[in-house]
Amino acid sequence: MSNSPIIFWFRRDLRLDDNLGLYMAIRSRQPVLPIFIIDPRLERGPWFSRNRTAFMLTALAALDARLRQLNSALLIRRGDPLEVLTALVSETGANALYFNRDYTPFARKRDEAVVRQLGIAFRIVDDNLLVPPEKLRKDDGAPFKVFTPFHRRWNMLTKPKIRELDFRAARFLPHAHTSSPEPLARARLQPQPHVPLPPADEHSAREQLSRFIAKSISHYAESRNSLVIDPFVDDNAGPSGLSPYLRFGILSPRQVYWNARDRYAEASDEPVRQSIEAFCRQLAWREFFVHIMFHFPHVRRGNFRPEFDNLAWRDAPAELTAWQEGRTGYPIVDAAMRQLNAIGWMPNRARMITASFLSKHLLIDWRAGEAYFMRCLLDGDPAANNGGWQWTAGTGTDAQPFFRIFNPILQSRRYDNDGRYIQHWLPELRHLPASHLHQPWTLKSTQLEYPPPIIDHRAARERALAAFQAARA
Repeated sequence: MSNSPIIFWFRRDLRLDDNLGLYMAIRSRQPVLPIFIIDPRLERGPWFSRNRTAFMLTALAALDARLRQLNSALLIRRGDPLEVLTALVSETGANALYFNRDYTPFARKRDEAVVRQLGIAFRIVDDNLLVPPEKLRKDDGAPFKVFTPFHRRWNMLTKPKIRELDFRAARFLPHAHTSSPEPLARARLQPQPHVPLPPADEHSAREQLSRFIAKSISHYAESRNSLVIDPFVDDNAGPSGLSPYLRFGILSPRQVYWNARDRYAEASDEPVRQSIEAFCRQLAWREFFVHIMFHFPHVRRGNFRPEFDNLAWRDAPAELTAWQEGRTGYPIVDAAMRQLNAIGWMPNRARMITASFLSKHLLIDWRAGEAYFMRCLLDGDPAANNGGWQWTAGTGTDAQPFFRIFNPILQSRRYDNDGRYIQHWLPELRHLPASHLHQPWTLKSTQLEYPPPIIDHRAARERALAAFQAARA
């Protein structure tokens, strides 16, 4: 046992429970100094999101409150992580740094510099994935590029449950040594969000998980494509509403996965079991895209499939703006984009519909859509967002074929047949009968305050097919 502290660096793991790196730091029997560093480089980046930053700060305040119950606090500092940690080692005499691993290219480069130059012992822990990238490869050692075989092996390797730690035995540095009474006020970063935020504490995250496991997961297979208005207030929503909590590590992937697996073990109906399997499959997709970005970092800025590097994307700023603001004239697309702008979230089906419309109908580079989603989404994650956009655009690994182009009218009728989703987010169409909601331009009315379609579906489809085929040739 040593009285020199261990620094525990919180990043994408804003929780105490089931935090593997934190558990290892506590079990070292040295006092633990918890810190979060606000990196100004992320504030200046093109993906900076006021919504996501405000949600993160709320989560930090909740984490700080939990630490105060343990006579400690969360130290918040702002600056280059290497410089901040170097100064903290000098101030405290810390002899080790523990943190959970982040897998993005930016994070890996940052962490390698810290480990190389800080000059103290360190421990890096795999916490944010059920199976880390190096542990899941094909028989020949190559990384998987196709989801189905990836999923089969992932199912065999997922991490076991972790026993909860009794924090009464933890040795956190006392409150007086870690922080001023209002640490978040010192961060000098308090953006007002554009959207209403769901609660961002561990208790609320677990409640959301419990509600989903108790109700919605049993019919997830058919309801996961539901165009839900707000999963954070609708207990019967198809989507889980867990993505922001996983994004910031307010829930661990093990907590989510093993709650689902326990529900599976209790289920006697085969349809319920199939629904739970469908949900666990989505957790595997999340990890698949992290593995892809880890092994193929070029996807961060370009196409996974190089045959599309010469695709002639259109430069159409007015049409991009119309898409962003929900003014394309296609109600299902516009309702989804207005939902994104209003609450910082969209169901997965809406993400696919809007991404397909931008990259196929408007033939605008998927990277423009990727960036806009990252600026708006509470759950915006570099790997998942990139993987989703490239899958829809047809440029990624295991992607939707480039010739599959969603018909927004058919998508609207299939997933919002009664028009409830459209009418909620497009109030100017609430007076229309359901028969005209999906194609309001067919209604000959001079009182319709809604734009005509920005492009004809058939013409857009033919243009997209020609462009993709020319790029492949």
